[in-house]
Amino acid sequence: MIITHYGKQFFKVQLGDTTLAFNPISKDSKVKAARFGADVALSSINHPDYNGVDTVVYGEKEPLAITGPGEYETRGVFIKGIPTEVTIGGKKYINTIYLFELDNIKICFLGAYAGKQLPAVTNEVIEEIDILFVAIDGNERVTPADAYALAISLEPKIIIPMDYDENTKALKTFLKEGDAEEVKALDKYTVKRKDLEGCAGDIVVLDSQS
Repeated sequence: MIITHYGKQFFKVQLGDTTLAFNPISKDSKVKAARFGADVALSSINHPDYNGVDTVVYGEKEPLAITGPGEYETRGVFIKGIPTEVTIGGKKYINTIYLFELDNIKICFLGAYAGKQLPAVTNEVIEEIDILFVAIDGNERVTPADAYALAISLEPKIIIPMDYDENTKALKTFLKEGDAEEVKALDKYTVKRKDLEGCAGDIVVLDSQS
């Protein structure tokens, strides 16, 4: 599996000829959006920074769009979307947390969810996470310290911070919380199930390729 970051919460997850895009940046965002073809496009929240499903339509590839809570199955991948509530710019939104398994690796994508812990009803559904994506931007939604507390409470093997963009202070704070200040950013993260053996809350930082 190969994971690539394109800014904000925009990630490409590839396994063989299957490509999933998470929270692609829309053309209406102030942030520059990358373009590539995806088989599945998942959007956690109906906001220009995270709902650019059309930006991952490329050539003959037109993705299945998943834009909210529910259960989905496509290309042999079962995806579960769990609703939560967030506030951005003083406006409330429904944020969908996505859970899925790919190549025997369990992944949880929290989207823009904020707080030191998940609601009890949500937390009961999320278990045995291998890779966790968590937003760390230090604004009204979440502080880096809160984000780390939330991430570590879910006991993932790998934590991938997101949505800090050029806010290097937020990233430094997050890494300090995790005693991981020496972690170097990668261009992409290539991982197999065997690579996760012995990992417990390890932080992987990905540079934006956009």
